[in-house]
Amino acid sequence: MVKMGMLISERYEILEKIGTGGMSDVYKAIDHKLNRPVAVKVLKQEFAENENFVSKFRVEAQAAAGLMHQNIVNVYDVGEERGIHFIVMELVDGITLKKYIERKQRLTVKEAVSIAIQVAMGLEAAHNNHIIHRDIKPQNIIISKEGKVKVTDFGIAKAATSNTITSNVMGSVHYTSPEQARGGYSDVKSDIYSLGITLFEMLTGRVPFNGDTTVAIAIKHIQESMPDPREFAPDTPVSVEKIVLKCCQKSPDRRYQNAAELINDLKRSLITPDEDFVVIKDPDEDGATREPSEEERRTLKESTKKNGSMGDTMRLNAEAIREREKRARKAKPRHIDDEYENRGKSGSSARRRKPAPKKKNRGKSGSTGGSSTFERLAIILAVVTALFVGVIIIFLVGSRMGFFDGSAQSGEESTAEEAASFASTEPEEDEAGGIKIPDVLGKDFIQAKTELNDKGFTVQRAEDTTSTADKNVVVAMDPAAGSRAESGTMITLTVSTGSVVTNADGSAAKVTAAEAKQYEVPNLVGKPLEDAEVMIAEAHLVRGTVTEVTYADPALAGLICKQSLEAGTQVPEGSVVALELSTGTGESSTTSWRYVADIDSPALEDGDYTEGTEVHVQLISSDGTSLLDTRFSSFPQKVNYSGITQPTGTLVLTYSVTTPQTTVTNTETGAEEVVPSSTQTREQRRAITFTPEN
Repeated sequence: MVKMGMLISERYEILEKIGTGGMSDVYKAIDHKLNRPVAVKVLKQEFAENENFVSKFRVEAQAAAGLMHQNIVNVYDVGEERGIHFIVMELVDGITLKKYIERKQRLTVKEAVSIAIQVAMGLEAAHNNHIIHRDIKPQNIIISKEGKVKVTDFGIAKAATSNTITSNVMGSVHYTSPEQARGGYSDVKSDIYSLGITLFEMLTGRVPFNGDTTVAIAIKHIQESMPDPREFAPDTPVSVEKIVLKCCQKSPDRRYQNAAELINDLKRSLITPDEDFVVIKDPDEDGATREPSEEERRTLKESTKKNGSMGDTMRLNAEAIREREKRARKAKPRHIDDEYENRGKSGSSARRRKPAPKKKNRGKSGSTGGSSTFERLAIILAVVTALFVGVIIIFLVGSRMGFFDGSAQSGEESTAEEAASFASTEPEEDEAGGIKIPDVLGKDFIQAKTELNDKGFTVQRAEDTTSTADKNVVVAMDPAAGSRAESGTMITLTVSTGSVVTNADGSAAKVTAAEAKQYEVPNLVGKPLEDAEVMIAEAHLVRGTVTEVTYADPALAGLICKQSLEAGTQVPEGSVVALELSTGTGESSTTSWRYVADIDSPALEDGDYTEGTEVHVQLISSDGTSLLDTRFSSFPQKVNYSGITQPTGTLVLTYSVTTPQTTVTNTETGAEEVVPSSTQTREQRRAITFTPEN
């Protein structure tokens, strides 16, 4: 059992409980070895006793410990001590996305997309390391006070069995993919589905599927159509609407196939939100019967030329003529056919038949003779046609193989001109047949891949670390552009990693690993805070503190007037950009703030708090001024203060928690020991931003 003040692994001192979940409890601790605050997640006892679960949990937690990314809550350590299985993680000072949505009811489109981009970037890093989250939901996404978005609980959901998942809180089933709800195989596209549901909730303030039980909700994920976010948030742009719907397709094959594709569309939606550029492919339509394209017709024609012989051509022509003649004979009156059938026969049967009436203009040789003549003419025509085609083929093959190289230079030029003229009037073909591979050199990988996929090719990616081209630009193709290949052929596109720059003298210079992840600082001055936050996220940077200041230029009132990193400079990924927000010139700017709010119960953050317990409540402004110092026993409590001289402050809640008496087993002696009931004093601190007074 974890107690306050205990030392785990001789380095992590437990300070207080800061959260609880279906499978684990989270404690704030201090790492005495590195002298830094950390979060320690401890498996609950019922799961710690399951060896199969513990084994999977340990493997997945160790894998997650290898993930280091700015949008992931980093895992520092994994271990077990005295039956306590724990994970030591980065301690993030912030709130969950779930609480953030509850406070704001629903987010703006730009804010929701910005958060989704950062979550997708974290997922991309995990997926590239073959780690699937399997439990993406707002409760597992944390927004720090600096505005950084981080995904937590990697690996835990994969370790959970179906039994542990159904015993968990109902929150997860609202975001589970149809394949997970069926208990089937899940992959990166399952995480994308859950992120799509999370984006839907950010935009609308509600989840798309709800019900009285987890089973009822899971069935809706499998059977019911995904509601349109615009039904609940009409201001949602068409691009964002389509992104949500593509993420949440029932069939994984119709969703984004990886996080990179999703990030690309999310960023594009920030630039052109009203452009309908999202494409949802239907595998059923891809396999349906359709009209052949020009390329396919040429392929068929080439195949016919290649496989057919002159004898086949003659036979097919003759058979076609005979079939036409047969149909003509069937159209004649029956008594004429009877005459032909009995012609030359002896016996009374033949004599009893009446002769057919004679026809005017009937040929002397009769029908049989006419048919034979017509057939002979058809065969002669087929032979002539075949010979003509054969001569052309022999000439072309002979020219290519050099049989006619004895001609003068002028004759060779003439032949080349004739060949060029022939190519201009006939479809471009070669012996191999197939579809012509378009030239995508110099194009962005995504654009090139799309163009090749449209032609029916599949694409694989290779990287060139020596190229001086920009990152993700195609620098080589295999097979080469202009050649022909069958539909479905794999095309290898080699793209530049962007890790080589050019010196002033034009020579190539290798960039170090640290420099390879340098990003340009955008110009944020003159932008609204909301737009600045989006631009910072797109530039792979982190928003720092935002300070309200007076500024001489009245045109910048309410806008960013200063940034800590100079625009245009190259800085490492994850660099922090502090901002200053102008409140005006100072002559008529706000000089006082007010605080009108409901103070919530400590139970929102501490499950051990008992309602009705007295709480010491203090409200202190950032300059140390005490604005409120009282005690409450019931919550929420409404407060209303005005004339505050500072824009920010801290709400401090101090209270007592009594832990019940428990019995534990001594791991050394095996004897049961009674741990008496104890009373602890705990403290919660909440950062407060006051509202400017008019």
